[in-house]
Formats: sequence, structure tokens, C-alpha cells
Amino acid sequence: MKVAIITGASQGLGLATAGALAGLGWAVAIDGRREDVLRRAAALLPAGQVAAIPGDVTDPGHRTRLAEAARRLGTVELLMNNASELGPSPMPSLASYPPGELAAVYAVNVLAPVALTQLVIGDLTATGGTVINISSDAAAEAYAGWGGYGPSKAALDHVSAILAAEHPELRVYAFDPGDMRTEMHQRAFPGEDISDRPEPAVAVPAIERLLRERPPSGRYRAADLLVGVPR
Repeated sequence: MKVAIITGASQGLGLATAGALAGLGWAVAIDGRREDVLRRAAALLPAGQVAAIPGDVTDPGHRTRLAEAARRLGTVELLMNNASELGPSPMPSLASYPPGELAAVYAVNVLAPVALTQLVIGDLTATGGTVINISSDAAAEAYAGWGGYGPSKAALDHVSAILAAEHPELRVYAFDPGDMRTEMHQRAFPGEDISDRPEPAVAVPAIERLLRERPPSGRYRAADLLVGVPR
């Protein structure tokens, strides 16, 4: 059975993607920091097709447990580094960003995806698999107040490009899902009504298209991949 590792999959885009892939016959190894939320998420997925490993992606021991659980399910063919850290809310200016908080953002958004990729690179290269690193428009555009999250996602984009250059047998995508109605997005705009943002499930067909059509490695936007797709 094909296996996907999806981090940060207790809710939002991660959970929506896990559900869609399970419906296509994939097994999924998912994680999340809040065990109760993760367990509820796992209960929504088909029994026998899911391994839910609570923990923090910045913890080396947790990453090892996640990779091992994925291998017990079958053949790892997809790593989706979806877990992300926004940083403080409200978001501080870059000039006043607490160094410890900034380091924590990079630990989740850059260092953990690299470390997890290193753990399963042998599995992925053996199958000609796929890495999807969840990016953001903040990686490409300069927004005031986004001096932690935005540059960390820009670094992840470049990590993706280098991994693709080093491993042409893989497909490596930096994927920008666009604005979504998620807990993290609400934290980015505290006190504001974000009900006009689409649900995360809207972006999932774009991920399915990447996996189905396997275009060249690169940076892709859900908005472009969904052109012509009924909503």
C-alpha cells in the first residue's frame, strides 16, 4: 500500500489531504502536537489506513517514531511537510521580533522538514516518490509583520528547489495553498472575521493534481492548478 506522511494533520489542510488520500486507497501516517485533537482526526479516517503519532516535529525522537509508523503501513511514497508555526500573535515587527520566538518559527518551518526528509529520503528515492512542502504567498511577497513566518517559508521554498536539483528522480513541490480558513490563519488576524476565506479542502484537488500528473519539480500555487476545476 502507498503511504503518505503528513505532518500537522490533526486539522486544516493536513487533515483534509489525509482524508482525500485515504479515499484514494493510500495509507497515511499523521502527526500533531495536541494528542486529543489528533485522535479525533484519526477517527475520521479508515481503520487500517492510518497511524496517528502525537508529538512535535522539532523533536528528533518523534520524527523517528513517525517514520517508523509510516513504514509499518507500507511503502512511503509521499512526504508532505505541512506542520507550520506562525510565531507570536499579534505578529511583531521584524525589528522587535524576540530571537527565541524567531528561532522556534524556523525550527518548525525549515529545520524539521529538512530533518524529516533526511529520515525518509531512502524510501522516497527507492520509489521515485514526492515531497510536498507547504509554502505561502508570504514566502514571495513582503508583508509588514510577517518577518518570521514569511522568510521561513521562503527558506523552505529554496530547500525544496535544492532537494529537487540533488534528487531529479523525485518530484519536489513547494506548494502555496492560498488563504484558508484555519486556526493558524485566524491567529495571523486576531479579532478579524476570516469567514470569507475558503475551507482547506478547496486546495486539496490541487495537491491531487500534482500527485496524479507529476509535473516537474518547482513552486506551484493552488489557484493556478485549480483553474477550470469546479468548486
